Amino acid sequence: MDLSYLTQLLLTTPVVPAAFGGIVWGILGGALPGISPSISMALLLPFTYGMHPSAAVVLLGATYFGAEYGGSIPAILIRTPGTNSAAATLIDGYAMNQQGRAGEALGISLMSGIVGGTVGLVMLVALTEPLSQVALAFRPSSYFALGILGLSVIASLAGDSLLKGLMAGVLGLVIATIGSDPVTGGGRFIFGNADLLSGIPPIIVMVGLYAVTELITDRGTGVQERADQSKARIVFPNAAMWKRIAMPQAIGSVVGLVEGCTPGAGGTVAAFLAYSEARRWSRRKEEFGHGSPEGVAAPEAANTATSKTALIPMLSLGIPGSNSAAILLGGFLIQGLIPGPMLFVQHANIVFDLYVGLAVSIVALLIVGYLIMPPCIWLVNRPKPYLSAAIYALVLSGAYAIGNSLFQVSLVLAFGALGFVMKYLRMPVLPMVLGVVLGFMVESNFRRALVLSGGDLTAFVHDPISAGLLSVSALFILSSAVGRFRKRASVSGKVTT
Repeated sequence: MDLSYLTQLLLTTPVVPAAFGGIVWGILGGALPGISPSISMALLLPFTYGMHPSAAVVLLGATYFGAEYGGSIPAILIRTPGTNSAAATLIDGYAMNQQGRAGEALGISLMSGIVGGTVGLVMLVALTEPLSQVALAFRPSSYFALGILGLSVIASLAGDSLLKGLMAGVLGLVIATIGSDPVTGGGRFIFGNADLLSGIPPIIVMVGLYAVTELITDRGTGVQERADQSKARIVFPNAAMWKRIAMPQAIGSVVGLVEGCTPGAGGTVAAFLAYSEARRWSRRKEEFGHGSPEGVAAPEAANTATSKTALIPMLSLGIPGSNSAAILLGGFLIQGLIPGPMLFVQHANIVFDLYVGLAVSIVALLIVGYLIMPPCIWLVNRPKPYLSAAIYALVLSGAYAIGNSLFQVSLVLAFGALGFVMKYLRMPVLPMVLGVVLGFMVESNFRRALVLSGGDLTAFVHDPISAGLLSVSALFILSSAVGRFRKRASVSGKVTT
């Protein structure tokens, strides 16, 4: 492709407007609890009929990118993750907001999203074919081991009580088993309710545990204070902050690269793994969970990088790396384009146009993200009764929009009550969230691997990818156990002294 074609593409085709439109719609969709990136993209699918193929795929790709960032806005401002992956950003982002650093958290989130998106795009362009071969090598045993690797993070997120953390994680795994059996198709724990056949969406659990629980807690304390607007100004990272968050951004980008290339993993797993690894390698581990900028930078870089790298197996092999990539696959098929090796031969110009459109979307995210943040910061400073009512309306309408069912609304309220009880008992919520997110992935692939191996458990060791991931999981758990032992020994030594 020569320079003249690129100039014509940018100036005379709808690729640039499609990139900006996708970012705007994606941010709005990601910021609305219950409207996930995949739903935001699905809502656009009917409008892509008759559209120029390049503009259609760019519109959907930019929406995916924008929605992954947009989920961090309500996570930071109102403790409501707009997307599954934003639950990791919420941990320190909302803590920064409570400290009067909402603008700083949003600035770090935006810039980390741009860094992750840029790295992901470079990897998408440079490594599409070779990295897709790695994803092709994954078997059910490999996916099971990948899920175990994600669950191993529970040991480092359990808080003061490992037992309570494990209890919460097991509860999340139990919730993940509700619905249709992944092998036989029979209903489990549905109690005759057809609404439970499809299971409980993780976003329902997260919105209930985070948003509704927070609203109930606020009403119980009777706090009516407003945020200090003088501290809620947009603050982009300065040189010192860039130096501090550079490593977490690099960690998040690498994790997003690997997870995005792995079909089925998605931005949620990437965000939590990036958060855990950033905490592991940080010199300020004690700040995580209490407003650490690194805790915002790592997951944001990871989930936006995933929004690009998830397209690698989809473009090369026709295997979507996430639900959103599957929607984009549908967008390709609507235009008569079949992703796979022949796509680069028969429609190389469409692939090039997509790359250019995704590059434009990074610039669009910087512009639109900056413009949309001031009203978001203004919103969080409204009188708390009005804000609480608006959040309730937002949460309940978003929950209803997921399945157009009042049953989903009742589930959100139920998980909000459960979260309040867990908070009263000082049980950590994050292990439960991880259990819900990873439960189906772990169980379904474990059983499929056993079916393929005839019940032989050694299949998980004979698969080199599975063996490697399980070994890393064991190292994670061991290092967390050693860290807890040293911490207890240090505390007991101080008490004795």
